[in-house]
Amino acid sequence: MQYNNPVEHTIQEHWGKIKVGLDQGLSEWGIFAIVVLVGLISFGLGRLSALQEARPPISIENAAQTAAAAAMPMGGLVVAARSGSAYYYPWCGGAQNIAEGNKVWFKSEEEADAVGYAPAKNCKGLNSD
Repeated sequence: MQYNNPVEHTIQEHWGKIKVGLDQGLSEWGIFAIVVLVGLISFGLGRLSALQEARPPISIENAAQTAAAAAMPMGGLVVAARSGSAYYYPWCGGAQNIAEGNKVWFKSEEEADAVGYAPAKNCKGLNSD
């Protein structure tokens, strides 16, 4: 095959030299490289397993107790302040700012609406019509 472009000719020559060099290098250094790589990988895996054994196991025995303690005391679905005009879900920030003695609980949003309270605008999920 005749090459008219000198750049293609030099690229193909270099590619041929690289292939020959790789073939010779793998035959001479291949076994040594494989032994070294296997040794390094084995050492790394052994080190990793030793670190895993040294860690204390994770214990989640108190998860149920923590969840029960975190539950909010609710008297209904929504809460409002006696002197306020808006009602909130118990987990909203506005509801957490109401003093315990000043809280009025409602079983539904409709019940709070019927008494004259409006949904809080800063409490996500409430129907603010």
